[in-house]
Amino acid sequence: MEEHAGGSAPASESIMEKITEKLRLGHDSSSSSDSDNEESSPSAVTAAVYRLFGRQKPVHKVFGGGKPADVFLWRNKKISAGVLGGATATWVLFELLEYHLLTLVCHCLIVSLAVLFLYSNAIAFMHKTPPRIPEVYIPEDPVLQFASALRIEINRAFAVLRDIASGRDLKKFLAVCPSLSNGCHKSC
Repeated sequence: MEEHAGGSAPASESIMEKITEKLRLGHDSSSSSDSDNEESSPSAVTAAVYRLFGRQKPVHKVFGGGKPADVFLWRNKKISAGVLGGATATWVLFELLEYHLLTLVCHCLIVSLAVLFLYSNAIAFMHKTPPRIPEVYIPEDPVLQFASALRIEINRAFAVLRDIASGRDLKKFLAVCPSLSNGCHKSC
């Protein structure tokens, strides 16, 4: 037991010596005169040695030192707790309660429409100017062009299906049959 403890000490010392040599080689290439003083201090060596994955900057400076780093590192506890609570609420809604995104969007739109309706009616009693809600309309020409293009593509697809069903195009028929049979087996 003592042999193993005695044998591991020289190995750790040699690792420390290798690390300090590499650090000194890196510091020798710098032109700063203060680097000579930092080399000899044991705190500079241990600070560089004990950094995770040998990085040169602290983690919060690697992430930019801004808001995302503060949230991830729990420096701003209120925002971090808010993000965690929001993620938990989202998980509960979608996973545990099996709520769907489209349903959630529709319910949010209904609630916002009801709030706007009540607010615009309550404005008359408060003697304030009503909110300006812009008019939204869809121009007729782009809709007609889209409908025409869609009609042409649907008619072209029907023509291809008619050719396949009537037996005029054997290659397409042989290509469509396996894909349709795979679709039927997967859904059943």
